[in-house]
Amino acid sequence: MTRIFLDPGHGGSDPGAVGHGLQEKNLTLDISRRIRDMLLNEYEDVEVSMSRNSDMFVSLSHRASRANNWGADYFVSVHVNAGEGTGFESFIHTSQASRTVQLQRIMHSTIINEIEVRDRGRKTANFVVLRETAMPAILTENLFIDNPNDAQLLSDSTFLNRIARGHVRGIAQAFNLTEVQQIIYKVQVGAFSNRSNAEQQAQLLQSDGYDTYIFRQDDLWKVQVGAFSERSNAETLADELRAKTIRFGLFLL
Repeated sequence: MTRIFLDPGHGGSDPGAVGHGLQEKNLTLDISRRIRDMLLNEYEDVEVSMSRNSDMFVSLSHRASRANNWGADYFVSVHVNAGEGTGFESFIHTSQASRTVQLQRIMHSTIINEIEVRDRGRKTANFVVLRETAMPAILTENLFIDNPNDAQLLSDSTFLNRIARGHVRGIAQAFNLTEVQQIIYKVQVGAFSNRSNAEQQAQLLQSDGYDTYIFRQDDLWKVQVGAFSERSNAETLADELRAKTIRFGLFLL
């Protein structure tokens, strides 16, 4: 069993960095919850604990001691930067223990590949949560809250998912986590040789309140609606779409 300790930076009376109507403490909690849920829902033999799961103040030393007492395998402290810069950077302790350096390389790379922003580099610092933790630890700084372009991204739920996904992929790779084997049923509504036709179909569905996803497969652009663990739910959606006279090769995947 792999134990991952997530540390949403700041909280309670300590808002962290602020800018453009955003507070770091809220963003770090949101991202950390997404990381937790992805790990628990998508991977086997992994446990997750968090230094806080609400808007509360937790001292830096207490964050580290909780992870130590729990016996965590990895400590991940999630933060948002400030100082009018842009991009992503990560920190480990100045001692640069070999395993910690190895994990930073993996984590940093997967996050950058996922969010595709300026890479500010892998760095070291003598932060309390890096110094006082007994296990390998990393602190990530995810964009700049006082940069208008970065703040716009941080206001986007889809982008916050990408930040979380980058962390999760790094953790999964670093600890060789096994994905949960689960059959997912999807409803495909159309397959087109031209992307513009697929986009037109997707827009039609979106205007009717459906979330769509376009992907390329077998030299065709395909439009997908829904993803369900229960086949009956996918069949219900397919019947609903048929009732609305959508006739573009609709079938379950």
